[in-house]
Amino acid sequence: MPGSGKSTTGVILSKALSRGFIDTDILIQTRHGRSLQEIVDTEGHMGLRAKEEDVLLSLDCEDHVIATGGSAVYSDRAMARLRETGLLVFLDVDLHVLESRVRNAATRGLAARKDQGIADLFSERMPLYLRWADITVKSSRMSHEELCAEIIRLCQGKTHH
Repeated sequence: MPGSGKSTTGVILSKALSRGFIDTDILIQTRHGRSLQEIVDTEGHMGLRAKEEDVLLSLDCEDHVIATGGSAVYSDRAMARLRETGLLVFLDVDLHVLESRVRNAATRGLAARKDQGIADLFSERMPLYLRWADITVKSSRMSHEELCAEIIRLCQGKTHH
């Protein structure tokens, strides 16, 4: 979900694990030379989802921490591809915490319909996040460092599919 801390946690986790880091939102923006919001404004939320799927399917990397956009879970193809080579971690943050963190929903470049708020996205996406997650971390009350330590602990002994 937007505001769950994917990008910040991903950077810290990649340093802790001595791995590369990829933020797919940044890849989309650099590949298309526009912000996520500009893509949503010109091509709609489905256009952004398609670009996210394309970026995820084009990734060719190993031993990286990847922070996807929150809408990656709408693409079965992209999620299956990610699962082939790694573990999928869901940062499960309470709705009220997300709402307090995401103050700029209208300009953030969310892959959502214009009539959808954070609560709508939360209820729509939650079953998808739970479906794809290999590991779920309830992280509303954790610092980024605590969250990374918990992810590392939960990943020990697990292998990708």
